[in-house]
Amino acid sequence: MNRDAEKTPLLRLEDVSVYYGHGKHRFCAVNHITFDVFRGETFGIVGESGSGKTTIGRSIIRINPVSSGSILFNGRCISGSLPASQKKELPRQIQMIFQDPMSSLNERAKVDYIVSEGLIRRRGTSAKERADQVAWALSEVGLRPEFANRFPHEFSGGQRQRIGIARALIMEPELIIADEPISALDVSIRAQVLNLMRKLQKKRNLTYIFISHDLSVMRFICDRIAAIHRGNMVELADAETLFSRPLHPYTRSLLSAIPLPDPEYERNKWPLIYDEGIHDYSMDKPKWVEAEPGHFVWGNKKEQDEYRERLSK
Repeated sequence: MNRDAEKTPLLRLEDVSVYYGHGKHRFCAVNHITFDVFRGETFGIVGESGSGKTTIGRSIIRINPVSSGSILFNGRCISGSLPASQKKELPRQIQMIFQDPMSSLNERAKVDYIVSEGLIRRRGTSAKERADQVAWALSEVGLRPEFANRFPHEFSGGQRQRIGIARALIMEPELIIADEPISALDVSIRAQVLNLMRKLQKKRNLTYIFISHDLSVMRFICDRIAAIHRGNMVELADAETLFSRPLHPYTRSLLSAIPLPDPEYERNKWPLIYDEGIHDYSMDKPKWVEAEPGHFVWGNKKEQDEYRERLSK
């Protein structure tokens, strides 16, 4: 990825917050999130279950409304009220691959309808053109065109996820949000799906937002990774920088939990436990600061000084 060739980000989130519920039951799912996604890169969002990862993805594709802040795509705001023409165009530009391929596919519909549903909603596409594009999309993800006449329950988990990728790919989007696309798959199938996604990215110059709780996978596929905890983004850096020089205690805790293929090491390993009580923000308020070029971390002045001292060593 050549970030200098594309100075303006494809996607930008500016101080985005998302709330669920109403009144006394209202709570913050995403809290003042800011980041850029550049064209052609794979941007990873990692965190434990319930941290707000999926909420961010669903907010970008307008399933969840943004409570405050703004989301810009190609320099245009796509959050809040939009003209009908822009609402119609966005599904072509941004697509999402959901976590569970079984629940995200209509069991009563054939693959032909599932994959081409986005095209059906766009006027001016004939039945023959849709059939040709479905055959092309299925071939792109390694499935036979004749599979279009089958139902989702006739496929394995890995094949169903490929159908989900074909459904996104047929719209020829610029950005694909992959929400834990391999977590429901067997280990042997995961590598196939990841390799397929990387192949399609290079072939079609796709931009990915890859959401997962598995840091070992993120290191393999992502250019940059952001760690999020309870709706707060706590650290953002290039993948290798995050693994070699993690700063925030939560990021270090996540990294310490990654299993390694070394029985002796695993037997004696003590994962780091993240305790939010170590932060005292009563007087010294935290800020989102660039600790080193391209490496951002959340913390107050005292913590930022400690992070910079650690980097200097």
